[in-house]
Amino acid sequence: MGFVVGYVLGFALGFGLIVAFARYQNIRSKRRTNLLNWLNSHIQKIWPYVDEAASEIIRNSVEPILEQYRPVILASLKFSKLTLGTVAPQFTGVSILEGEPKEIIMELDLQWDGNPNIVLDIKTRVGIALPIQVKNIAFTGVFRLMFKPLVDEFPCFGAVCYSLREKRNLDFTLKVIGGDISAIPGVSDALEDTIRDAIEDSITWPVRKIVPILPGDYSYLEVKPVGILEVKLIEAKELTNKDIVGKSDPFAKIFIRPLQDKTKTSKTIDNQINPIWNEHFEFEVEDVSTQKLTIKIYDDEGIQAAELIGCAQIPLSQLEPGKVKDVWLKLVKDLEIQRDKKNRGQVHLELLYNPLNSESAFWNPFDPDFRLTSLEKALKQVKDDGVESSGPPKSASQMKKDIIVRGVLSVTVMSAEDLPATDFMGKSDPFVVLTMKKSEQKSKTRVLNDTLNPVWNQSFDFVVEDGLHELLIMEVYDHDTFGKDKMGRCIMTLTRAILEGEYSDCLRIDGTESGKLNLHLKWTSQAIIKE
Repeated sequence: MGFVVGYVLGFALGFGLIVAFARYQNIRSKRRTNLLNWLNSHIQKIWPYVDEAASEIIRNSVEPILEQYRPVILASLKFSKLTLGTVAPQFTGVSILEGEPKEIIMELDLQWDGNPNIVLDIKTRVGIALPIQVKNIAFTGVFRLMFKPLVDEFPCFGAVCYSLREKRNLDFTLKVIGGDISAIPGVSDALEDTIRDAIEDSITWPVRKIVPILPGDYSYLEVKPVGILEVKLIEAKELTNKDIVGKSDPFAKIFIRPLQDKTKTSKTIDNQINPIWNEHFEFEVEDVSTQKLTIKIYDDEGIQAAELIGCAQIPLSQLEPGKVKDVWLKLVKDLEIQRDKKNRGQVHLELLYNPLNSESAFWNPFDPDFRLTSLEKALKQVKDDGVESSGPPKSASQMKKDIIVRGVLSVTVMSAEDLPATDFMGKSDPFVVLTMKKSEQKSKTRVLNDTLNPVWNQSFDFVVEDGLHELLIMEVYDHDTFGKDKMGRCIMTLTRAILEGEYSDCLRIDGTESGKLNLHLKWTSQAIIKE
């Protein structure tokens, strides 16, 4: 498993890799095979001693990590046996990367088809104790070694940091010694997820383990936040219905790192496959170039374990700092095995990545040169009035929570295009209903008869009490003598209007094949400090 391999690397290979690096750092590609042969032959020779020396150290180091990820279905999770077996890992590739000044980065491709003897003693919440063996481990990945800082004292660097840069494959099987793990529902999946989450977060980059070589303080090498990701979970559509009677009761779990205290859970929307959540979450970012935001949508099954509807991921590298990104993500069954062709639905998110900025508590991400927006003025007033004088300075995130952005949103419904035909003559009689989600204010356009491309050019003003947490819902209907038929809807946050002030947009009408809605929005704001 990844964390076992990681601790083995740190414990057993540190000095050998240092010597190898010092010996071969100037070699060219044609001699890398010699380096790999050298590394593999030496790790094979020392492996029996590694097994004997490292097992207890690994046990003491890994058990606390597993405890952090222990699922609620388990009362305890400990090792009863842990040996590394007779098969040593094999290095299959090596590369030297350019890093910052005073550091050198080496990446090693590693493969381990191991035969360790790993037995976990687990106890469930209902008092059942089971010895579970982890068997048939197959692991491939890329480990990163950082030699930093470079100094003029042998061996020429102060510390080595190691991390799992990329997990390419991890397979293993779980077997109850003397029994069948499937006899206890939920235990196998919960334990497998625990092991995978522990690997994913405890040693995967940007998390890194630090091995001091020379005396010194290397705390600055530890992973630290570099920014804040703001996530608005807006809605989902066309979710797979998991219930035989009625519809699914969806909720979402969102995380960058799968630690329990860093995972956010939404509220459950009952009996709905097109839920609207309108919830806001914030996450610390440690490395925007490699980390990803993960969202998993579940069906709440009450006292039974929730059933996964689908999951999605977006790399943070796709976000432009300070720019709001509105995205629809397709849900899949498995993020690693992309073979799922079934439509599981889509989830609608609004994302804003803000790098940490010590110079300003808040800045307008759409116009960084204009630094005194109405929201920043209010934040500045919070500071100038000494609100935080009795304690430590507030972060931008904390200060923004003390602000209510009030204002007037003017919405001009200009036109629609390519609406579906609902009448026998191939036409429709469309109109639009506009609703503010939180305040439940409603307005509607006039009905235009016999058209699939209506032009309204009607304006509506909404008094908004909390613009940062409000949604505008626009539903397009066909007027009928005996009622109305819904064609589709558009849902949008007010974030862009608040930051830009005024803009026009063309929105896809969900529920139609190609329908679009053309809008013009204008925001007049007043930021209010909470009492």
